[in-house]
Amino acid sequence: MANQDDAQPADAIAVFGAAEYSGHPSPVLHARLDHAVELYRKQIAPVIITLGGGSDRDSGNTEGGVGRDYLLANGVPFGNIIAETRSIDTEQQVHRLAAIAHENDFHHIVVVSDGTHLFRIRELCEDAGLDVYTSPRPALGHISNYDLAMRYFHEILSYTALRLNLNMGWLRSWLEGKPEF
Repeated sequence: MANQDDAQPADAIAVFGAAEYSGHPSPVLHARLDHAVELYRKQIAPVIITLGGGSDRDSGNTEGGVGRDYLLANGVPFGNIIAETRSIDTEQQVHRLAAIAHENDFHHIVVVSDGTHLFRIRELCEDAGLDVYTSPRPALGHISNYDLAMRYFHEILSYTALRLNLNMGWLRSWLEGKPEF
């Protein structure tokens, strides 16, 4: 799945969030958005959904909002963009995507993210009742075997926690320096 592109005609393209820096997409988010623009220009879907909120450190910027602004600057009309700006992790992005799909009567969605992330996204989307096609963003430069292994390890751990119904929110809070004790 990491390299397999299943993009096909759909109701919408959903871009999963990645970091933004002072109102600009990170290189990873930039690559995801470029891929979504490419799919949009190929008329895969008439709407692009950008997903992702922000944190206290983001000066009011959100991944979804930065994504919307990037799409506008790249010729996607405002009326063809839906920016979701409240979710803080993949699971919340999927739940918000499901709500947006229901509100807009979207039945088929192309989801764009990193190849290593798409298996878990597809599983979460299916659990939420969404019919999705996965489309990985192109690789950025060279990634070391160690970094690739760490990405897979993260996804395996996250997927295992999901299937075991483990609440990993404490770990996220701890990593952000906000323990819930």
